[in-house]
Amino acid sequence: MGFQSIVLFLFVLFASLVTNQALGNSSRVDINDPHVIDTGNFAVIEYNKQNNETKLIFEKVVNGVVDTVDDETKYRLTLSANNGSASNNYGAIVLEKPSEHLRNLTAFALISRA
Repeated sequence: MGFQSIVLFLFVLFASLVTNQALGNSSRVDINDPHVIDTGNFAVIEYNKQNNETKLIFEKVVNGVVDTVDDETKYRLTLSANNGSASNNYGAIVLEKPSEHLRNLTAFALISRA
């Protein structure tokens, strides 16, 4: 993933965090919650689908925050995934709309290498 993509991801993540902190509607995720784990796994699977050459294996959710406004839930997660030779941390943003049975990966980027 290119440097510009990482910078864009971090900018969107930072702007989202600042906006939601001002509104006061963000909360930390429970990294042991089965739905949070499933959401992290979904993010890795979707990333693999979108990038045919990439075959990451989801390991765990490291941390994250969740925002719920009306019928939309946005998860901003830090995930650990293995690329076949090492575990790295990735940032992912997943949007859910339960009423529409919609789950969408909106951003995914490498944060740090092992």
